Parts: sequence; structure tokens; C-alpha cells
Amino acid sequence: MRDLFAAVGGLELVATASSEGEAKLWLEDHPGDWDVAVLDLVLQHGSGMGVIRPCRAAHPHGQVVIFSSYVTPVIREHCVGLGADHVFGKDQTTQFVTWLHALARRAQEPPG
Repeated sequence: MRDLFAAVGGLELVATASSEGEAKLWLEDHPGDWDVAVLDLVLQHGSGMGVIRPCRAAHPHGQVVIFSSYVTPVIREHCVGLGADHVFGKDQTTQFVTWLHALARRAQEPPG
């Protein structure tokens, strides 16, 4: 993600977590310290699905995005039901990068 964010520009990686528990702890300690959470479904321990609701609780206006190799229509629907804003399969990398570019452009626009 660090390289992808750098390539897109205007985005900064503020944290990474390799497990569900580590991600939840970071969210508890840093509520609102992020704008976009990019979650994979497969983590070393736990699942990205288990991080969606804690993301919502920590920052209700933050964007929660799944980017994973294991997206199916049922998984997509379940993740959205848990509160994900967007769900991209890794076979949709072009769409994900396009979405990131749009996000970075919006972040650079002056308010109002």
C-alpha cells in the first residue's frame, strides 16, 4: 500500500496491522486519526471482516474499503452489510487505483 499511495500521490500511510487484534488496538488508540482504512480479508490472525465495524465505531465518517483476492458477490454483500463503503477484488486493481486517485483529488480540493 505504501508504494501504491506514493504512486497515486496525496495519500499518506499512517499505520499497518497484520492481524485483526492489532488493527482493533490501533483503532482504539487512534480514533479519527485516519481517513481511509484499506482492509484485506485474510490477515495473519483473524479477518479484515472483523475490523470493519471497529473502523466504523472509531471514525464514522472514514472510508472503509476492502481490497482482497477473496472477494465474491456473497463476500461483497456481507462486507457492505458490516459497513464497508467499497469492496474491490484484487482483480479490480485498476478500479481501486482510479478510486484512490479520485479520493486524493477530493482531499486536495479547498473546502466549500
